Amino acid sequence: MKDKKTVLITGSSRGIGRASAILFARNNYNVVINYNKSEDKAKELYDMLTEEGLSVRIFKADVSKIEEANALVNYTIGQFENIDVLINNAGISKPCLFTDISYEQWNEVISTNLSSVFYVTKKALQYMQPNCSGHIINISSMWGLVGGSSEVDYSASKAGMIGLTKALAKELGPSNINVNAIAPGVINTDMVKDLSEDTMEMLKYETPLMRIGKPEDIAKCALFLAEQGDFITGQVISSNGGFVI
Repeated sequence: MKDKKTVLITGSSRGIGRASAILFARNNYNVVINYNKSEDKAKELYDMLTEEGLSVRIFKADVSKIEEANALVNYTIGQFENIDVLINNAGISKPCLFTDISYEQWNEVISTNLSSVFYVTKKALQYMQPNCSGHIINISSMWGLVGGSSEVDYSASKAGMIGLTKALAKELGPSNINVNAIAPGVINTDMVKDLSEDTMEMLKYETPLMRIGKPEDIAKCALFLAEQGDFITGQVISSNGGFVI
């Protein structure tokens, strides 16, 4: 296990995080699966990958809380001694009109989607910077680029991730640490499960590639950045099928 690279993926029990955990594990990485509420799905994923003989661990942490974010990073180091790739993926969406966003909802979305990136990355850099190597990949959204109606809090948090990515890439370049963001389009995850069939069809036809994205599409992009992106930093790759051009 020590001869493999290690990836820590926040929010990896479902959706993009789950697909990333599977892809990285099957590409010879040690993988730390993080979950907060979806314990059953996380354990199911863990069992599936361990049955394949792959190197995975599982850790419960609410990364919107400093102490739990620190504990997650410390656990990863305790298990594998290093973090080569950090994928900040944990996120929530609660669509509603701006006037209906409560103060509590605003704080929850910003804490989960943006503050968690700061907390986990800050702690992980205590171990990554001395090694002068590593990749940080932040899962943003196309709404962080152009804004989404009835998604003001979500769009703000994802735009914040992009600003963090660009600024941090400039700081960490001399330490040989790459920092990039992926801004997915409409992806078939739990975030769209409440949309009607008609709405999903409309979104498909508004996408030039004429399909809804799959979690695996984003996982492949993350693996590319981790494996082939040594001269790519401070960039936002928007895997959206052409929805936003």
